Amino acid sequence: MTKTFTKQFAIVIFLILFSFLCWFISGKWEYFNYVLNTYLEKKEPVQVDSGLTQILKENGIKPELLNEAYDIISKNYYSFSNTPKSDLISWMIKGLVTSLGDKHSEYFNLDETKKFNETLSWDFEGIWAVIQKSDFGVVVERLIAWAPAKEAGILSGDIIIKANDIELKNLSLFDAVNKIKWPAGTVVSLEIIRPWEKEVIRKEVIRKKINIPSVDSKIIDKNTWYIMLSIFWEKTWDEFKKALDELNSKKINSLIIDLRDNGGGYLETAVSILSNFVEKEKVLVTTKEKNPLNNKSYFSYGNSNPKIPIIILVNGNSASASEITAGALKDYNIALVVWEKTYGKWSVQEPFILSDGSEMKITIAKWFTPLDHWIDWIGINPDIEIKFTKEDYEKNFDRQLDEAKKIMSKLLETKNIKATIDFYNNLKKDEESKKLWDITNSGASLTWATNKAK
Repeated sequence: MTKTFTKQFAIVIFLILFSFLCWFISGKWEYFNYVLNTYLEKKEPVQVDSGLTQILKENGIKPELLNEAYDIISKNYYSFSNTPKSDLISWMIKGLVTSLGDKHSEYFNLDETKKFNETLSWDFEGIWAVIQKSDFGVVVERLIAWAPAKEAGILSGDIIIKANDIELKNLSLFDAVNKIKWPAGTVVSLEIIRPWEKEVIRKEVIRKKINIPSVDSKIIDKNTWYIMLSIFWEKTWDEFKKALDELNSKKINSLIIDLRDNGGGYLETAVSILSNFVEKEKVLVTTKEKNPLNNKSYFSYGNSNPKIPIIILVNGNSASASEITAGALKDYNIALVVWEKTYGKWSVQEPFILSDGSEMKITIAKWFTPLDHWIDWIGINPDIEIKFTKEDYEKNFDRQLDEAKKIMSKLLETKNIKATIDFYNNLKKDEESKKLWDITNSGASLTWATNKAK
């Protein structure tokens, strides 16, 4: 075999050995986060054209290693002739990106790029369940209200272990999703483990294509307006504005914004929504890049709504633009945050298009709240925490929303966020003290009864 390689060919072979290792060790994708955590800023993908060999030399890595690695593989790998060279390139890039140790930086081959771009329209085919990877398959974290999965009797907390008799345990989340979701009009047979059931449950779900709104709103509990945001997409702002206009026309005196299971989306949409509640020219969020000269702050462009009590509902799946929204409203003491700690994705990704049409999504910046908090992987702590119980899952009871209504009543009474938080924290302490008292007394009674029996 000739040892003459073009520069491009040398790049192809670069780190084939280490890339296979990187990919097999850590190649678990989080598909849903691909969809919801991708573009904090809407940027045109950057076309890439750079010299990797030169970069290797500058960093003390010998380009000759490329030839050496390729020579060993081509001469010794038993099925090398049957291995598509395009796969070698794809796996090499995946390994290179995975080695960064940043799960938000990812690579999509050409086929994956096409499928991913389809998700950006918020017009999906499938069973309409938000899922995440688990040790046994994939776990259902949330169901869209009118989802085919919900119609078939699937519940939040269900673990899907098989799709059409294919085990999902050893598949990446991206691959598992594709076994479940495509195409519309067909039936997928799912095997499910339900934590409180002894038997495996089988459900057949008809996949559908649904173009759903990203905002849902309604009146709850007399004078409280409830707005649920599923995602921060382009059309979300228009839908949110309509919901706010309706709120103002009805002269409703309180608002609950539900960001649970909202994985984010466009930064500009979050800025538009926040500008309705934060005074003009106040900082909403700041992004900090590798080059400090590129750091940028985003400001409110005007508060057009009257000040009313606001509660934000968040959970462990609230990420990215959801956290920007909750973080700013919390920092400015405009809203009370309820339920559980958020996901903790405080970074900005930018897409880079490669020459073959495949795409890399690389973290280029971190973002900070108005009070300069950066809590990546930590998340935003709620002002008032509410626990979800097994019975809530079984009865499909929304305890968080139910409790939020009660908290809103207290907020309307006190007209003060801190006073409301203190009231519930003291209430929680009293309940914990009572439980401890009951346990102590039960123990004392048991000791007395035991001694009496002797």
